[in-house]
Amino acid sequence: MTTVVELEVPAERLGLARTFDRVQTFEFQVSGLIGEGPPLVYVSGPERERVESALERDPSVDVIATLDDASDGRWLLRLEFNQGIKTFQEIVSENDGAILEASGQDGTWSVKLLFHDREAVSECHSLFEQHEFAATVTRVSSMNDTSNGQTPLTEIQYETILKAHELGYFDVPRQVTLEELASELDISHQALSERLRRSHSALVSAELSNRMAPVGMDR
Repeated sequence: MTTVVELEVPAERLGLARTFDRVQTFEFQVSGLIGEGPPLVYVSGPERERVESALERDPSVDVIATLDDASDGRWLLRLEFNQGIKTFQEIVSENDGAILEASGQDGTWSVKLLFHDREAVSECHSLFEQHEFAATVTRVSSMNDTSNGQTPLTEIQYETILKAHELGYFDVPRQVTLEELASELDISHQALSERLRRSHSALVSAELSNRMAPVGMDR
């Protein structure tokens, strides 16, 4: 089954961390697929000169060419990334995967990957861990999720929400505490709290993007 995996990776692991440090409102989006050559990248920030200066001083990237401004306030550059993103690309490619999208803001890369089977996904994730990319999976879905109404949650998030629901964590009053739920799932209190927040964010985003009307007033 063709699988789409969405990840978040700290910029320190892939590149542009120094630029994010110098220009906190800096954002970028890779134009099209990340191939073997230097990709075209849309960038934005408070001032073009300030962003370009930060990029020139960033050891993780080389500015190959500066192109015209885009109509939406961004401008286009051709950037050569360092070994971090190249190693990431090699891992994906060697597991018959493809990078569909890559963008970044707030010191974090958001990457969308495409694989033809789940075994490749697992192998790729293991290699990410070996190379200490600190990648966080934010969503795993099949290509036809938008038409069959599947959950926006990853498998782990779904299992967590399901267990929390079964044990009455969302009941009023609650039937189980956060500490008890964490013990049941054999994870730390902090890890469970972060997982629940990510799950809530994914569900809320999916609900709002579908523009569904409220069913009625709360009682």
